[in-house]
Amino acid sequence: MDEVELRPSGPELPEEAPASPFRIRDFALFWTAGAVDGLGTCASSLFLPLILLGAGYSAGLAGLVATVALISGLVVSPVAGVFADRWPRKPMMYTAALVAAGAMGSVFVTVALGHVVLVHVLVAAVVEQAASATYGAAASGTIRRLVPPEGYARAIGYLQARDQAVQIVGPTLGGVLYQLARWVPLLADAVSFLLVAVLSKAIRADLTPGREGPAGSFTRDLAEGLRFVCAQPFLRFVVVWTAGINALLGALYFHAVFASHAQGASPSSIGLILTLAGVGGLLGALAAPWLVRRVAAPRIVTGASWAMVPTAAGLAFASRTWAYGLLLSGVSLIVPSVVVVLQTRAVLVTPDRLLARMGTVLGTAGQGVAVLAPVAAGVLVAAYGGRTVALGCAGAFAGLALYATGRAGLVAREAS
Repeated sequence: MDEVELRPSGPELPEEAPASPFRIRDFALFWTAGAVDGLGTCASSLFLPLILLGAGYSAGLAGLVATVALISGLVVSPVAGVFADRWPRKPMMYTAALVAAGAMGSVFVTVALGHVVLVHVLVAAVVEQAASATYGAAASGTIRRLVPPEGYARAIGYLQARDQAVQIVGPTLGGVLYQLARWVPLLADAVSFLLVAVLSKAIRADLTPGREGPAGSFTRDLAEGLRFVCAQPFLRFVVVWTAGINALLGALYFHAVFASHAQGASPSSIGLILTLAGVGGLLGALAAPWLVRRVAAPRIVTGASWAMVPTAAGLAFASRTWAYGLLLSGVSLIVPSVVVVLQTRAVLVTPDRLLARMGTVLGTAGQGVAVLAPVAAGVLVAAYGGRTVALGCAGAFAGLALYATGRAGLVAREAS
């Protein structure tokens, strides 16, 4: 593996990190922008299909809109990563937020006026997802400029905790807003994007990526990001582990939903499953920085990977809703520490000029397989039953744990 510079390029950072990243003004703004963005998106995206159904469109068309929008985000993400490593990242962030605000604001107006048109909703959803992917690509290259290296683990842990909290609060907030009027979640989403633009523009740090020489062609820059990830053994491990975990967690979540529904569980009980899983993820993210400082990185990665095996197997024998929730909560509790370890080291081994492309390659790989999880879980549960699917997931977790154990030395080298 080629030697890389572990100190960040760019402006000088303080020798000693503050007690908390939140004492860094720009990090607090960045964290808050992500929280506002996530809450607004959760408030609208979960209920957009219901708005289409209420306008008389079929469930198939409503699902198609959601699927096409998600795919558009996946397609745009690596493209945006190239430009985020070329252009100043802060203008990309607030411009993308403004575009998303315009897209969702237009849907809010049409829904409020009672003129819902499928093509307009589809185009607006695609634009919003593309803009969000662009914002995410630019944001993935910012942590190095906001926090000194010794604060990476803690900062990434707080970002993980933020995202978990949003997943818990967002759907409930969306439900409350939807009860007021079906256009209110859309208005909240549009306003949230405006706030994200304001918060992003208020960041004072220079987020412009460092470059070595003039920019190459688009295809060359895109290929350079892919080659960099493929050439680094540690980043290859991160891609495989992240993609595998995302696929298996998605399959387990939807397995629990389908199996509980088959056993006659009420919608509120099924919602409890996902709530407990979200709480587990939040607690795991909050504990991750503390754990990372006290336990060797290879032990965290291998220990967590093996701990998921019996937890997943337990789902095969669960028969109560609360049991599904607690087991999924256990899995969600374990994952964040590994994510913090891997993301921290991924930032350290990546040059500043490649940060956005590295982040979008890892993100696209993880999200791409997760998109297939609901379909795969539904087909497999229908064909083979919930117990077989859960045991199959446990076996896949064991294979992933074996892979992590075999790469423990690689994790240890990057941690040193």
